[in-house]
Amino acid sequence: MFGPSETGIIHENLVHPDKAQGIEIYYEEYLKHHKELVKHNEEIVQLLGLLKEAGTKLGIVTGKASRSLQISFDMLGLDGIFDATITGDDVIEPKPSPEGLNKALAKLDVSHAEAMFIGDSDADILAGLQAKVFTVGVHWLPDYTPVKLTCRPDHFAESIRDFMDFYQNGSLRNG
Repeated sequence: MFGPSETGIIHENLVHPDKAQGIEIYYEEYLKHHKELVKHNEEIVQLLGLLKEAGTKLGIVTGKASRSLQISFDMLGLDGIFDATITGDDVIEPKPSPEGLNKALAKLDVSHAEAMFIGDSDADILAGLQAKVFTVGVHWLPDYTPVKLTCRPDHFAESIRDFMDFYQNGSLRNG
């Protein structure tokens, strides 16, 4: 499902008049249950570290609200790894709109032709294609993304190792 961030969903759907209280309760529960619901993935951390060491500018475009993304960064030890962060709070139109990707590219000072977007959903792939960036579809976390892509990315990587082989072969830099 793609649409507003968690806070937007609460604002739109909570019947209780104290929306701020509802949002605070949400974040308390999110923090309390984060470790059991979102597992640390060392392979992804290593991948991000290798890309960073190679001088790759890293950005993230997510539908999460800024506060929940910061909780996830803190809990997963990823705070400070991304050079640009675009959340659901930063866009008017969520993915598959390319708005978030275009904002990230502007923050990174990277052209569309130099960029690559990795995504695990049709909305991600469509956003990347509409932004005219090289798009890689992934299916690395089947417990979280059980649905296979129905739209076609420029490249598909079934595993982090597949992606690293592709990256190290220079395929991304050579088109």
